[in-house]
Amino acid sequence: MSDIPRRTASRTAKLAGLPLGVAGRAAAGWGRRLAGGDRDEISAQLAAKSAEQLFAVLGELKGGAMKFGQALSVFEAAIPDEFAEPYREALVKLQAAAPPMPKADVHRMLTEQFGSTWRTRFQEFDDTPAASASIGQVHRAVWRDGRDVAVKVQYPGAEEALRSDLRQLGRMSRLLQPLAPGLELKPLITELKDRMEEELDYRDEATYQREFGAIFEDDENVVVPRVVASAPKAMVSEWVTGRPLSEVIRDGTRTERDAAGTLLSEFHYSSPTRAHLLHSDPHPGNFQILDDGRLLVLDFGAVARLPEGMPHELVAMTKYALEYRSAELMTLMRDAGFVLPGSHLDADEAMGYLAPFTEPLRTEEFHFSRRWIQSQAERVGDLRNPEAATARQLNLPPQFLLVHRVTMGTLGILCQLDARVRLRDIVGSWQPELFDDGLPAAGE
Repeated sequence: MSDIPRRTASRTAKLAGLPLGVAGRAAAGWGRRLAGGDRDEISAQLAAKSAEQLFAVLGELKGGAMKFGQALSVFEAAIPDEFAEPYREALVKLQAAAPPMPKADVHRMLTEQFGSTWRTRFQEFDDTPAASASIGQVHRAVWRDGRDVAVKVQYPGAEEALRSDLRQLGRMSRLLQPLAPGLELKPLITELKDRMEEELDYRDEATYQREFGAIFEDDENVVVPRVVASAPKAMVSEWVTGRPLSEVIRDGTRTERDAAGTLLSEFHYSSPTRAHLLHSDPHPGNFQILDDGRLLVLDFGAVARLPEGMPHELVAMTKYALEYRSAELMTLMRDAGFVLPGSHLDADEAMGYLAPFTEPLRTEEFHFSRRWIQSQAERVGDLRNPEAATARQLNLPPQFLLVHRVTMGTLGILCQLDARVRLRDIVGSWQPELFDDGLPAAGE
């Protein structure tokens, strides 16, 4: 008899313990403050303990819980500094680390996917995983023709775990909010639920990876590993490896940070036009820098098809915000469903909310910093600010949710890199209509 129901119940209990643990530590910390303890020291201890529990639970459970943690990791730059450090360390671990699947399970999955003679496809196969992810892990091997390959194997019961985790996280989004101050968790969890089906069949991932590979073949800036073989729950690609982007974030030089930020920006903004596709899982664990300076892109499980390129409505909204054309911006936002029905939002309020987000496109070179993205999060998230009231009257139509999330995630990584990027030139080369009439000066 399957033990999936028992494991699912255990996962649910562990997830439920996350907010309860945070609440319990907060109550204990309040007691220590009443007893005369130092407030800042106690707050730092509570943050560190909560972060430690966050990684322990999400990393152990993998599935939707780990995917949720990975999604949070790209936004950690927006978390205020007084909370950020322990969460930063814990969340970044989730980009590439998780407890490994037992060897017997790996062999059983490969037998199910490639048949009982699967070993004859390889000259060598390393049973120790080289990397772990939310729904599978990667093993290094040598293909029968001598090529070094990466073998991605899905965890047994990944589908059930993913569904269970995301249902539970959705129910608990309010209680989990203290784990990510300043971020709206419920829409993020909803979007993850909507995308999960596509990531469970590795044949879909192989198709996307082949399409990206064909577009970027021999590209001077981007490398996509070739797909060698695929099945519903296992996939083989050529082994390519470089310096993880998380290392560049942690200790890269100014030149390395700026170069990585430029490569990532070029890949993100060029893909909708070049490939009519958008890599939709932007966290540092999916990008590496090769020795020749190119960007290695991994994990094509989450990809959006954009037959018309970047959605016209989003490009037009950016253009109107850049040019301070508030009336046209307001008309477009209402027509496209970005304003909640019955809202009394006026054009100047909408412009005041959106215009600051276009700042990176207003200069020849923009410095993406944690302080900048924190200021944006504070501006729209602090209930005392007018922009927060504006935000409550806005809506993000479902057809734009993924593109918005990926773009914000990419900007989050740029801020983690602390990169200086000529974003105006990059975006302008792929969306020239943004600057057809020239770029207005700020405040004009």
